[in-house]
Amino acid sequence: MPDDATNIAFPDLAAALANIVGPEHVVADPARRALHSQDIWSKSAETVALVVSPASIEELSALMAAVTGRGFAVAPRGAGMSYTGGYLPSATPTVSLDMARMNRVLAIRHDDMTVTVEAGCSWSALNDALKPLGLRTPFWGPMSGLVSTIGGGLSQLNAMLGAGRYGTSSESLIALSVVLADGAVLRTGARGADGESPFYRHYGPDLAGLFCGDNGVFGVKAHITLRLIRAPQHEAYASFSFGTGQQLLAALAEIARDGVASESCGFDPGLTKVRMARASLTSDVKTLGAVVAQQKSLLKGLAEAAKVAMAGRDFIGADDYPLHVICESRSAAGLADDLARTRQIAQRFGGAEIENTIAKVIRAVPFPPLNSILGPAGERWAPIHGVTALSQGPAVLDAIQAAYAELAFEFEREGVSTGFLFTHMSTNAVILEPVFYWPDSCFDIHGVAIEPSLMARLPVQPDNPAATELVTRARKQVLAIFQSFGCGHFQIGRNYPYRESRDAASWALIEAVKAAVDPTGALNPGVLGLTGGAAG
Repeated sequence: MPDDATNIAFPDLAAALANIVGPEHVVADPARRALHSQDIWSKSAETVALVVSPASIEELSALMAAVTGRGFAVAPRGAGMSYTGGYLPSATPTVSLDMARMNRVLAIRHDDMTVTVEAGCSWSALNDALKPLGLRTPFWGPMSGLVSTIGGGLSQLNAMLGAGRYGTSSESLIALSVVLADGAVLRTGARGADGESPFYRHYGPDLAGLFCGDNGVFGVKAHITLRLIRAPQHEAYASFSFGTGQQLLAALAEIARDGVASESCGFDPGLTKVRMARASLTSDVKTLGAVVAQQKSLLKGLAEAAKVAMAGRDFIGADDYPLHVICESRSAAGLADDLARTRQIAQRFGGAEIENTIAKVIRAVPFPPLNSILGPAGERWAPIHGVTALSQGPAVLDAIQAAYAELAFEFEREGVSTGFLFTHMSTNAVILEPVFYWPDSCFDIHGVAIEPSLMARLPVQPDNPAATELVTRARKQVLAIFQSFGCGHFQIGRNYPYRESRDAASWALIEAVKAAVDPTGALNPGVLGLTGGAAG
């Protein structure tokens, strides 16, 4: 809530915002404010003063001027699935900017191969709009895309669907319309004679790039234009089992170098055990129906679904490291070549081919419900990740596993379990994502994100500060390992050491940009290591 110094300004702000967006879209309800003051990993010591939801770029511009002009900070929020404090309030008072109403697909320009959306549009909604037209964006979403927004994806950066060939979300970006702290609108790219038909990103310095991975500290994304491609007509799936994570990462690096896979997803035995402890994917009629629908004919679809059902959950050894790969192509011959090359690479690094059930399901149900943000027994879940050079993946994994070996006794004592997810980014990097599960009480955000039917069945875990402290310490050790290898990171927020990783000249430029677009420091103060300004 606002402190005493702002009590006079607070009612004035609420009234001003109500005049802009409508009173029903200015929320002071304590439960909603508390929800917007937490993410998957942490709760802020501060609570946002208001939650406000604009419905257009015009409303967004007006409300930004009203909020920052009265000395309030602003924390833009997409779907809230972050775990790095990137939208949590750190200054009093802060207004949480809920982008959920700005969720439209504004224009699909077939001839120019572009699509423009509002920043609150989900990846799932965008793909639903494009699929009947035989179109797709090159990068087409994270696995949380059922709710995760495109604006949030550009602010935090994304991995997964299409990333193995096309890179992260920002590499599919053409242009942005961004609302700055004072309400001014900044537009990037070559935009046509009307100024509102973006078709190419590069026109002078790449201003759009400044707002990719910025975590919302430079401006609030309003309209986003992405590249389109014609959806590949042929796809295939392959899964392999490796004896060690190092073998898997070596194979994954070579798959990346060859550019043969659209996406990949690997696990360690720990994460495999968690996945297999959940209700079987193959027992879900909706999942099998999606597998059928994904195929080009009903007969083939039924055959594929039967294979998935028959495979069950016993095709991965308890101590194996599975890697699931999806290849796609414009032609059957090209697809066959990519799949053959993938198999050759996996075999060279010790991989044995297994049932491709999970790879099929990833494509058939690319945006599953967000039930995995708690463990199968209601345990808390939190990831941490590093973007690693192709050649360094095995060594990074070695170092993390050595650190875990030293913590093994404490992990067992406190009931902490660990796992790894692995994927690759175009021809340049692999991502290692260590995850932790531990017994502790969940947050409000878990109850909002998880399907109610599952949430009702999960055990209720009691508060467990000792286990949480251990996970906090272990995550810091993993982060230090990532730092020692010079790794990069997505969704930097307040958790990853961005400022410390920059040279003096780079940081001076970052600060200069911040001063130009947000001179009072009203937008997300503290994120990326930026401080200062009246709100900071």
